[in-house]
This record gives sequence, C-alpha cells and structure tokens, in this order.
Amino acid sequence: MISWEKILIIIAVNCDKDMLVTKPKLCLLIRLGVYTVNTVYGDTIILPCHLEVPNDLRFGKWKYEAANKPSEFIAFRSATRKHVQYDDVPEYKDRLSLSENYTLSINNARIGDEKRFVCMLVTEDNVFEQPTIVKVFKQPSQPQIISRADFLETEQLKMLGECITKDGYPEGNLTWFKNGAVLQPVEGAVVINEQTNVDKATGLYTIIASLEYKATKDDTNAEFTCTVTYSAPTRQETLRSESLVFDIHYPTEKVRIEVLSKRNTIKEGDNITLECSGNGNPPPQEYLFYIPGEPEPIRSSSLYVLTDVRRNATGEYKCSLTDGNLMDSTRITVHYLDLLLTPSGEVIKQIGEALPVSCTISSSRNATVFWLKDNTRMRASPSFSSLQYQDAGNYICETTLQEVEGLKKRQILTLIVEGKPQIKMSKKTSPDGLYKTIACIVEGFPKPAVQWISTGGVINKTEETKYANGRFTSKIKIAPEENVTLTCIAENPLERTVTSLNVSAISIPESDEPEEKTDGNRENANDQAKLIVGIVVGLLLAALIAGVAYWLYMKKSKSASKHVDKDLGNIEENKKLEENNHKSEA
Repeated sequence: MISWEKILIIIAVNCDKDMLVTKPKLCLLIRLGVYTVNTVYGDTIILPCHLEVPNDLRFGKWKYEAANKPSEFIAFRSATRKHVQYDDVPEYKDRLSLSENYTLSINNARIGDEKRFVCMLVTEDNVFEQPTIVKVFKQPSQPQIISRADFLETEQLKMLGECITKDGYPEGNLTWFKNGAVLQPVEGAVVINEQTNVDKATGLYTIIASLEYKATKDDTNAEFTCTVTYSAPTRQETLRSESLVFDIHYPTEKVRIEVLSKRNTIKEGDNITLECSGNGNPPPQEYLFYIPGEPEPIRSSSLYVLTDVRRNATGEYKCSLTDGNLMDSTRITVHYLDLLLTPSGEVIKQIGEALPVSCTISSSRNATVFWLKDNTRMRASPSFSSLQYQDAGNYICETTLQEVEGLKKRQILTLIVEGKPQIKMSKKTSPDGLYKTIACIVEGFPKPAVQWISTGGVINKTEETKYANGRFTSKIKIAPEENVTLTCIAENPLERTVTSLNVSAISIPESDEPEEKTDGNRENANDQAKLIVGIVVGLLLAALIAGVAYWLYMKKSKSASKHVDKDLGNIEENKKLEENNHKSEA
C-alpha cells in the first residue's frame, strides 16, 4: 500500500501551474516572495524556511532548482514522526542539516551552491513554497604586479608588467594607476590587455591585466599600482597592490662641468677635482676634458683631478660627451701670493749705519701687508737712517689674501746692531756719607764684559742692571779711607775701552756731591774745597811721573808690558784716561 505521505509528496512534486488550472482541488500550491541569502565562500549557508508552519502540517521538504534542469530534492523532515531524511545528492553529501523549524544549513559554501533553493511545507490540502536564492562571494587575493620591467625607456612602448589577482568570485575588475590617477588606454602610449581564467574545480576567477607603457622623463619617480574591485556580501570592496617605481632611461641632452672644492677659492698647491655630468639616465660613463695647455682632450670618467696646481693653471676648462657634442665650460682662477723681503735672514750692521728695508708683494688680488717686531704689530714699515741698539730684533713682513682661505706669506729679518763699547762713569755718596756708589754706564753689542780695577787691584764685588737696548750699568760700593783711582774696563769682540775715575777718601766731601749747608759754615766749606783741589792736582802730577817711569821700566820686559796693557791700556788710553779724570774732577 502507498502511504498518504508518499501520495502527498508525489502530488507536491508534480504540482505545477498547469495542474493548478486543470485540477485545483487536487493541487493547491501557494508561493510567496523570493528571499536572498548572501554567504562567504567556505562559510555555512543558513536558509530559513520563511513560512508559517500550519497546524495540519504533514512534512517539510527542501529542493533546489537549476537552470535547464529538473528540480532535485535534498532534504525531508516529517512533522508527525520527527523523521529527517537527506536525499542521495553527491554534491551535498554530509553537508546538510535540517532543523525542527525547517531551517536548512549547508556547510562549506561553494560556488556551485549559488542556486534557487525552495522550502516546501505540505498539508493534506495545500503545498506552501518559499524560494530563497543563494549568492556566494569570495574575496580575491591582493593584486600583484609580476613580469616587471627592469627599466622603462622614453619614446618606446614597453611592457611595464602584469597585474594579477586570484581566486575571487564573482569576477572582479582590475584597474591600473599612475601616481593615484587611473590609467586610461591611449593608442601607442598606454595599452591594457585583460584576460580572465576560471578554475573548473572551484569556479573561482583569476584575472590578469597587462600594461604596455611609453614613458617620458616626467615619469621619473612615478608610482605605478593596480587595484581589483570586487563584490562582497554587503558592498563593493577594493584591494590595492604595492606601488612600483621604475628607472626611466632617457638620452643625455645637456652636460655640466663643476669644480668640487670645500672652499670657494683655489690657491697654488691645491688639488682641483673637476666633475662632468650629463642629465641622461643612465648618465654617460666617460667624457672628454679640455685642459688649458693640453693639446688634446683627455678621456676620463666623470671625475678628473689636477694636483698641486700653479698659477699657470688659471684658465677655461671644458668637458663634453665622447663624441664631442654637448659641451660645457667653467673658468678657474688659481690665486697666488709672493713676498720678497730685502734684506732677509740675519743681518749684522754697525750702530749709526743706514739700512734700507723693502717688502714687495705680488698677488692675484689686492693683499693686506703688516709688520711685526718681536711679535708686536708695528704701526708703519721699518726705516733705518741711523741704526741704534734698540732697532735690533726680529722683523716679520706678513701678507694675506683675505678672500682666499689659507693664503698667507711671511719672511723674517733678524737685525743685529753691533757697536764698540762706550763708557760713562759717575759717582755718588750715600745720604749718610758712609759709602760711595761708583757707576760705569756701558753701551755696546755684543754685550761687553766689564772689569773694575782700583789702585789696590781687581774688584770682583759688583752689581749690574738688566742689559737692554745695548746698554747696562755696572756698580760698586766703596768706603775709601784714602783717595783711590777706579778704572772701568769694557770689552767685546769689537774693541776694549778703558775709563778711570779718581775717588777721594770718604772723610773728604767731594764737589760733585752737593750738600745742604747753613750760612754759618759756607765759608769753611769753600776753604776745604780749595784744599781738596790742591791735593788732587798734586796727586795727579805724582801719578803722571810715576807712570812715565813705570812705562820705561816695563818696556824692557815683554811680559810686564803685556800686564800693563791688560790692566791699564796703552799710552793713548792712559792719556785719554788722564783727560777723563781731569774732566771728572772739574
């Protein structure tokens, strides 16, 4: 026997529009509106029945409808027996689940699940149907630019690359961009070809869009990207590739020559580095350099170095491409500075002589000149019409070019002023009258050696002032108990000079030492002065006679003669000494 369930299923299966007209009592089919379910590839498809379950429901059933194919049932659930049955459809094996409220679940959504599914609720009198359309979406892979060109060339249509995106559904759209702007096809300049491949097993799309592009110089550093626009369950989405920058090759249209230097100016002795560059890409590897004084151009890389340049390197420098075209030039000035000091080095002159000094400058620009004496700047250049000891010293003539860093010259004149010893003697009694200070003022260079001799012999205990400007003073302090003669001898390599001075005993006041006297003793002082003059004259006469006799005696003995020459000088010196003594006493 055939059960009512099977009969109703047969009725429901064969119930169509014609039967509704011819046999309305046998088949009453109720259809409602169409629903759509959007799902993501690989997810679970949830298909609610969207029908109100009638009280006299006998069973529910799901089927799907494919174009040009008969409907095929896939799931059945009895309302009375709570029995669930899945039809033997290979593509849905182990993928279906039908709940008590007749919601159908299909796991692991595939592209083939994009169909029209119908929920059927069957009573004894009616068949209720609710169709639902399933849409499956699959996000494609991020687009990539493959088969990329190593470089692009101007005026040449060249394959830039291919933009590819894989495993998307439904089919998306690829778009090329340059610097964010859409690249539209342009005949002979922008050519885009697109192809689509479908995986037969999965139904997913792979899209490839190739781009041929004619570059210009303005495309240097331009960023090329591509995007895929695809449909998602709720809206349109876009994925963008990584940007690419291509090296643009273009011919050289201009060359340039430059001087590479840390300073703005060049001086003699510097090294000069010339750089020649072309504005092409890639730039030329070799150039021709035209150097002043060289008969032929020099082939070199972009850099050419001249070492230790001289002033004759001043001139116009050029460079060009190796074929002699596209030339550029620059002018180089090698600055120089010459200084000639006349005289220079060590110069020895005698006191009182004249010495002309000149410092001559030759330079590429106006130079500043100044003089130093013993490291102190002078207000004017030195001029010597009559040399003095204070003129001796180190003179430096220095010049510099302020505009040229490091260009400075200097020469030194070491002036030595020599002179024979000159002596002046003086004496002074201390305020308390207990001793006398005898001074021997000496001038001369080299510094004279001074020796003191008294009537009683050589005096060693002396004091000297600082030797400056060829002058110093040698002093002794004595307290003679009787009149004595002091001799100062000054000697340097040029000459030996002797001067003597008579000094009276400490108890006898001397005329060159003024003393404060009252009216009561003024006459007494004058008498004492007359007595002193008489004594001194007598002593001088006695000394003269003794000296002549001594000279006659010593002439016989050579050794004795040498001794007298050393201590007292020759006869001429004795005469001068006597004259000086007379003047000193006067």
